[in-house]
Amino acid sequence: MAKETQFVEQIANIDEDFPQWYTDVVLKTKLVDYGPVKGTMVIRPYGYAIWENIQRELDSRFKSRGVENAYFPLLIPMSYFTKEAEHVEGFAPEVAVVTHAGGEELTEPLAIRPTSETIIGTMMSKWIQSYRDLPMKVNQWCNVMRWEKTTRPFLRTSEFLWQEGHTAHVSAEEAEAETMAMLRTYQEFAENCLAIPVLTGRKTEKERFAGAVATYTMEAMMRDGKSLQAGTSHYLGQNFAKAFDIKYLSSEGSLQTAYTTSWGVSTRLIGAIIMTHGDERGLVLPPVVAPVQCVIVPIAARKPGVVEACEGLQAQLKAAGIRVTLDNTDNSPGWKFNEWEMKGVPVRIELGPRDIEAGKMLCARRDILEKTELPLDNAVDGIKALLADVQKGLLEKARRRRDEHIVYADDMAGILAGVEAGNFVKAGWCGCRACEDKIKEETAATARVFAEGESKETCAVCGKKAEHVIVFARAY
Repeated sequence: MAKETQFVEQIANIDEDFPQWYTDVVLKTKLVDYGPVKGTMVIRPYGYAIWENIQRELDSRFKSRGVENAYFPLLIPMSYFTKEAEHVEGFAPEVAVVTHAGGEELTEPLAIRPTSETIIGTMMSKWIQSYRDLPMKVNQWCNVMRWEKTTRPFLRTSEFLWQEGHTAHVSAEEAEAETMAMLRTYQEFAENCLAIPVLTGRKTEKERFAGAVATYTMEAMMRDGKSLQAGTSHYLGQNFAKAFDIKYLSSEGSLQTAYTTSWGVSTRLIGAIIMTHGDERGLVLPPVVAPVQCVIVPIAARKPGVVEACEGLQAQLKAAGIRVTLDNTDNSPGWKFNEWEMKGVPVRIELGPRDIEAGKMLCARRDILEKTELPLDNAVDGIKALLADVQKGLLEKARRRRDEHIVYADDMAGILAGVEAGNFVKAGWCGCRACEDKIKEETAATARVFAEGESKETCAVCGKKAEHVIVFARAY
């Protein structure tokens, strides 16, 4: 095996300026461009293809759990938000409101959906009449708007794409089970499709979703040691069901209030992929969601038979379901190598006259930047095995990095030192909101998730008996 020696110098140094590196990568690999309205983004075809692959993988998982897709309106009457007091208070600063339409002032302002609990709750109250209508499980793939002051493509924009699932159930136990089942679904997807290891568990009361009884999260560690909330699943209890009158006639003939859940992930997952796996050359994409899993680069393309051999190999791989492209442009091979490396394509095949004569193809892995020879007569099996190795290797590498950067602290100084060094920090917490607030004020770290099953004797802030162990981190 031979190590690659060419480097892309079009992007900022990942170790010296991580934020600029991120911006350079998302723009120069043509994932996104900036929209004309501040805080918006245009997702370009290469970036949208990643989202389509994410959609495909998640959608099949949702449907296997009996979830059906639907679509609900973008505009929601403001009066709907006032029905659940905590919900409207939580989202008030982010809501964009339409006050005029058709040249006239509206009699009631309309919110551009920041989330859809209110409109879906309203519709569920119409659709659910009997216990026979339950459980009801719907999901929508849509856009939402949250008016953000500080934005960054994929991570935090005023408008973004997501899915939001909503379910209604006959009992608290069933709804809580659904909440946890969706959290496990997200975790399995994150690890097996995105190659991103995540910590899962409950959020503190301060960090939970507005109007929920409990919020469960999956937190991913980025290359700079910050946490990214990659998805959430909320147990809503009867809060929204009571507010929107979601009632059903039980099998005993009594009128009962349903229990509901909601859960979602967004295009933020693309940011998670970039910041988990990316390196000094740019993107490193997991094969499962990569728009192009394999690129073929002809070597000495003008020589007889080379292009034809490359086209035949492309057809063979494509027929086997591999997302493959042939770069037959007139750019030099070195330029192509750099370009496709920066775009994060998992495997590059170099095929020239000598390779064809020897019945071999030279394959470069993007994850470890090494080359290996594989036989041409068994190209499909060889490339599939290589892609599987890349997928597995990315998860293992990310898990090692994360585990090496989880530390413990007994006091505030330890928390501060831990997050300053780019770590997740586990520390004891008494359960007091004041102590949680103090950690954020003095370290810029927030409570990401409960570390279930772990114990500490004292709270890292006040020294009183610790009721929980919390994972603290600075976050996007």
